[in-house]
Amino acid sequence: MKLNPAAEEKARNLIKANQYVKESDWSEAQPTTEDENAFLERHSWQEYGEWQLGIHEDASKGTKSHYGFPYGDFHRVHHSGLIAIKQRAAQQNYGAIEKAANRLLKLLG
Repeated sequence: MKLNPAAEEKARNLIKANQYVKESDWSEAQPTTEDENAFLERHSWQEYGEWQLGIHEDASKGTKSHYGFPYGDFHRVHHSGLIAIKQRAAQQNYGAIEKAANRLLKLLG
């Protein structure tokens, strides 16, 4: 699993544009399979990937399994999503992803 720099940049731009949610329950806010499928009906795989801080290099491109560590709901960044990413990335030893989540959390203040 490696860091997706395009996703970090998109998240940074959304935060700077005040497109974020500070108070949410990530288990409720994170996109469902239906949300993901609806997004993919209207957008490219590249755009989908920009909502995921991680890339599974071993998974086929153009599949959901190619991406991981979602940070938002396809509209806004969620503080709770970034916290979840930071914790999961630390547990799984994905240092670059953990650091990116931390940078974004600091940007949120």
